[in-house]
This record gives sequence, structure tokens and C-alpha cells, in this order.
Amino acid sequence: MSQQNETVSPLRQRMIEEMTMRKLSPKTQAQYIRSVKKLAAFLKRSPEEATAEELRKFQLMLAETGTSNITINATLQGLRFLYCKALKRPEVLSKTSSVPEPRKLPNVLSVEEVKQLMMATTSVKYRAALSVAYGAGLRIGEVVKLKVSDIDSKRMLIRVEQGKGKKDRNAILSPVLLDQLREWWRYAHAKRLMLNGGWLFPGQQPVNHLSTRQLSRGCKAAAEAAGIEKCVSMHTLRHSFATHLLEANVDIRVIQVLLGHNQLETTVTYTQVATKLLHRVVSPLDALSD
Repeated sequence: MSQQNETVSPLRQRMIEEMTMRKLSPKTQAQYIRSVKKLAAFLKRSPEEATAEELRKFQLMLAETGTSNITINATLQGLRFLYCKALKRPEVLSKTSSVPEPRKLPNVLSVEEVKQLMMATTSVKYRAALSVAYGAGLRIGEVVKLKVSDIDSKRMLIRVEQGKGKKDRNAILSPVLLDQLREWWRYAHAKRLMLNGGWLFPGQQPVNHLSTRQLSRGCKAAAEAAGIEKCVSMHTLRHSFATHLLEANVDIRVIQVLLGHNQLETTVTYTQVATKLLHRVVSPLDALSD
């Protein structure tokens, strides 16, 4: 987040200092600043002296103008930080309320569709990156930030450093995935695309890692080439990883650990899309014919 081309108000400076002190991620900081700017634009003055009624009207305006529930809640989260942490005026939020967010089932590929996706990926690097997302259940941001040293072939683990929530964890490294990563490593070194001990998936400049945008585009291009009509993203591969493990009778708590979920409730969502599990259930209607 850069303020090089604009004057930083005392209020924003205070908020930046509070966020920096708590080591919030740049993405979170940018989101919180956007929230405060929205409110300032609505008030046409600094939000520092805003009243509870003004914040109520602000949320009402967001709802009436078609702002999504997710965006409303994200905006309120930024304002909570402003008034609770930076300004110490939590009472200003008394007339605001978070709104329920619609829960959608994750999009999941079948095993055959995953095969089609991998076969349609012509780039050795992208095929290896997609294989990590599906074979180990990593998020796209975790995939691109892997270093060669994170692949532990002796313990058959992938070390994920500072994943979501700034947590370290170990992910599984299957023999097939290890072979694919070795194939990519040999290719990259032969073409001088990778630095010794550097990023596992370098960008155009080996000193930088592959960007999430580039990898996301590569994933979508592969899905299109494979003729998959579903909406496919890198996170779809992570969803598919969890669902296919569940269908293979892997304990859901083990899956929770592999995914790095804090709450088991988040992992339980996959039981609703594990079709093989649903097919094993006998309907009570069938018992009537006995």
C-alpha cells in the first residue's frame, strides 16, 4: 500500500500505524483503508467524528445500492478496526450489523476431469504447479511461494511456510507428485529457468516467483483446452483434493489438518459434494419394497 502520490491524513496515518503494529497483511490493510474511504465519501468529511446514526445510514445506502453481502461485511470489518482499535469509539458501531452471506457448495472436478485438465496442460511448469494444488491441496498463494527446499523427499512432505493465517504446516508429497516435480526441476535447470535453492515455480525473472495471476490464467486455459464446461480455478483443484480424499474414506480430521483449516466445520462442507458418499446411502424409500 503506497501513499507516495497523496497526502496522508492524520486519521489514516493513525490507522496505518495501528495495522502495522498488529502486522496485518498488506492485503488486509488495503481492504480496511478502502472501507474508510467509502465511508468518508458518503459523509463528505472525515469519519473521525461520525455518529452511530450516520453509520446506520451508510450501511443502509450500501444495501439499497445493491452492494453484495460479502462486500458489506468486509466494509464493516474495516470500520470495526477503525472505531474499535484506532479511535477507541466502539459505540459508533452499535446501529450496524453484519449480514448473512449465502453459502455456496464448492465446485469440484471428477477424477476423470482432473486427468483431462492435466493432459491438456502443455507447459511442464504449469502441469507441475497444478499437480501440487490437486495432489497436496495447496492454495494458489501457497503454490507460487514454494521454494525448492520446501520439498522434503526423505520425509515425503511439502513444507508450507506462512500459509493462510500466517501458519506453517506440512502437506503430503505423493510419489507421483515427486516424480512430476523432479521432471520440472530437471527441465527448468536444463533451460536455466530456475535458480539454485530458489523458487520452485519462478516467474519470467527467476528471482521472482510465478504470480498468482499468471498461474490462474494457465489453469483456466488448461480447463478450456480440456473442454471442461465447469468454472475451474486453482481453488477448484484444492476442493477436488479434499472431496476425493473424503470419498476414499480418509478421516475428515486428517483432511482438516492437510488443508490447514482452523474449524472442522469448514472441512465438513465437502461431505455435501462427495457424491460417492451420497451414493452409499440407502434411501428409506427402498426399505418399503423389502
